[in-house]
Amino acid sequence: MVSVSDEAGKSLVSRLKQKRRRHVKQLGKRLIRGLADFLASQSLVGDKPVMNTADFPFLKQFTDNWEVIRDEIAEVLKHREAVPTFQEVSPDQKRIAKGNNWRTFILFGFGEKLAKNCAKTPVTTRLLEQVPNLQTAWFSILAPGYHIPAHRGVSKGILRTHLGLIVPKDAERCRLRVADEICIWREGEIFVFDDTYEHEVWNDTDEERVILLFDFDRPMRFWGRVVNASFVRLLKLTAYYQEPKKNMQSFEERFEAATRRADANLEKLSEPAHG
Repeated sequence: MVSVSDEAGKSLVSRLKQKRRRHVKQLGKRLIRGLADFLASQSLVGDKPVMNTADFPFLKQFTDNWEVIRDEIAEVLKHREAVPTFQEVSPDQKRIAKGNNWRTFILFGFGEKLAKNCAKTPVTTRLLEQVPNLQTAWFSILAPGYHIPAHRGVSKGILRTHLGLIVPKDAERCRLRVADEICIWREGEIFVFDDTYEHEVWNDTDEERVILLFDFDRPMRFWGRVVNASFVRLLKLTAYYQEPKKNMQSFEERFEAATRRADANLEKLSEPAHG
């Protein structure tokens, strides 16, 4: 039997952890704001909300192979319910990710490869492994009618890429705002943006939107690269990274188990009846 004092002790520990986490997040936000101007000054590709894709020639391999990438995620989505929601993987995102509206199939997290997930998308993985200084990569699956509220990314030293894969027919009503610029996803088209600018998403259609999302280090001068690398290493020590890392591995195992069960059920259904 658990005593009242034990319960009170656990409650106190939980409150202290939450308080410490809020304090760390506040310190982190102040550090990020202080770093932003310096990293922007170190950029070799400017500091606009939406970047010029011509500055990143390695992106062409994604537009050349987008249909193969689309087909790989379409296979994954046959087991849609086993694909975790964003807030399940990263509880810090619960303000912007609600219900089952935003699912994420993660391939790389802060440079760490999820081997089992990657094995299900081999062509996509091979292309991502050729991206210079890749940080994260995942398929972003957005439900019909969902709005992702305005938010900002963590580091100006990292740029974000979106490749359109499955886009609603009424594409103009499924859009991303970055600062005061509007980006429309098109199947097979790619764009790069700085997610430290305020951005938000609307899917005002009755169809699902699926993209490949990945982050890589912003091309910068020497000291910009040094400072950004140090900041990312520091970030990896915090709950912001550690909790999603643990959850990513757990959900990778869950998805693997779900696909095995589905495959076994299909085999049983295909067996000839006896009797």
